[in-house]
Amino acid sequence: MPLVTTRRTGLVDQVIEQLRASVSSGEWPVNTKIPTEPELVEALGVGRNTVREAIRALAHSGIFEVRQGDGTYVRATSEVSGALRRLCGSELREVLQVRRCLEVEGARLAATARTEQDVAELRALLGRRDAASDDDFAHVDTEFHLAVVRASHNTVLIELYRGLTEAILASVAATSGTPHARSIPHDGLVEAIAAGAVDRAGDEASGFLDELLASVPVQDC
Repeated sequence: MPLVTTRRTGLVDQVIEQLRASVSSGEWPVNTKIPTEPELVEALGVGRNTVREAIRALAHSGIFEVRQGDGTYVRATSEVSGALRRLCGSELREVLQVRRCLEVEGARLAATARTEQDVAELRALLGRRDAASDDDFAHVDTEFHLAVVRASHNTVLIELYRGLTEAILASVAATSGTPHARSIPHDGLVEAIAAGAVDRAGDEASGFLDELLASVPVQDC
């Protein structure tokens, strides 16, 4: 979607929203360079200072990274994800701890709120996960865990988890190469959610994340 010309009120805020929309919509994917400053000035119909201030604000929030002499790159799709990237960086252990907090409660809520459609989706994704190639596994596994949280039907939890997608995907990719990580079964989690077994669903979610945490050497964090 092309950027549209902004009105002359609240210019910086409007530009920030339009730049953010270009990222969240996928027009500017993570790790790609955004258009140059002159191109943005022309597309938006605003001055250089307005564009610079908007980019600076999004860089501060972690969505953009400005490289002097090179350009500006997309580093996250949301402020929450950007904040986590800055907070955790390569500290995989902390990302897994955050996942544990969100996914255990998500699984427990899913056991009480899931629909037949939710369960069917989880089983379908579980089948895809188990059959995924090494190249596809991280993406499919991340999609599976997001589906578990979606089954909670708690909109705040869902949006919070969705905002951490890049960090979660990175943690899956990082741990899928550890011993037995890929082979950790998720059948029990799906069946606990389907059966409405709240405590068992929470135990299943915490169990595999505890295994992953145990596989991460403390000195690497």
